[in-house]
Amino acid sequence: MSKPTSRVLSGDELARFGAEIDALRARTVADLGERDARYIRNVYKAVRYSEILGRALLMVAWFLPEGWVFGTAAVGAVILGLSKILDNMELGHNVIHGQYDWMGDPVLNGKNFEWDIMGTSENWRKTHNFRHHTYTNIHGMDEDLGYGVLRVFPEQKWHPARLGQPIYAIIFAILFEWGVAIQDLRLGRWLTGRVTNKQMFQISRPALLKMRRQLVKDYLIWPLLAGPGFLVVLAGNAVANVIRSLWTYTVIFCGHFTTDVQTFPKNVLKNDTRASWYVRQVAGSSNLSGGFLLNVMTGNLSHQIEHHLFPDVPANRYAEMAVQVREICARYGQHYNTGSMVKQFGQVLWRILRHSFPSSPERAMRPTMAK
Repeated sequence: MSKPTSRVLSGDELARFGAEIDALRARTVADLGERDARYIRNVYKAVRYSEILGRALLMVAWFLPEGWVFGTAAVGAVILGLSKILDNMELGHNVIHGQYDWMGDPVLNGKNFEWDIMGTSENWRKTHNFRHHTYTNIHGMDEDLGYGVLRVFPEQKWHPARLGQPIYAIIFAILFEWGVAIQDLRLGRWLTGRVTNKQMFQISRPALLKMRRQLVKDYLIWPLLAGPGFLVVLAGNAVANVIRSLWTYTVIFCGHFTTDVQTFPKNVLKNDTRASWYVRQVAGSSNLSGGFLLNVMTGNLSHQIEHHLFPDVPANRYAEMAVQVREICARYGQHYNTGSMVKQFGQVLWRILRHSFPSSPERAMRPTMAK
């Protein structure tokens, strides 16, 4: 069965497509107000209250009757994990994008917000907000294509070491927050001698300080506060962090590495326009079908297409914008990639497995407009 394809747009069609996407953004931004501010403040409260509940259950678990210890600790770890997911996805990711800067709230300002994750928000602003969102799915420009760990597209160079990537993928999923934390450090330059030890230390110092803070908080201070329940709290915090990493990995990979997602050569940047950038965002993304709960717990990255089109628009608006984006895409013959999480993640797993072996592009990467 052949992949769905998008129609190549003429210059006039491309301009009209871009104008309609621009108009949708303008209408949405003009309508931002109290309901959006209330939404993100409620998310902020939910993160804090769920963290308190999860940590409290872990703290008291050791002191309960023997039959209650494991169950209470497990519930506490899951609640704390969900709190960390919400903090990472719907709060941190979206606030750091500057989606709520218009509120003038210093707590929710994208330039200084710091999240509960190993990586610094400053590094994320460079690797994600700038490089990934500017050069989405462009080989040699977007470092999120496999994160330097996995070969998920045939255009990426194959090496015999890729045969082990199904195992690398599992390790990467478990330690995903660490992968995000070191992404901007570009350790390959240090390992090959292009960066000295002293230079590497200076480059990595902010990241190392953030890692130390996170490790001390989750694996020393909170366990020590539990006294004899030290190991229960330490294990619970570790489980919560792994839950967050596994979920984040799954959501992000479903949005970027499904079967229908396209990648592009560097030459697409020649004579690039805002409209052609829009077309690439649609072609290089995939959505997840689901309801309100899935939207919230994915940081609304269940609407990855809309996020790539409108990264600085409050994500709670993506569901309603998606209806119009899909209609615009249908009129212009642009494939709108969406499906259930099971379906999309199944495609991701197949990509990881297939491209661990030698593979070649089935066809040249398609242009976004007629020559």
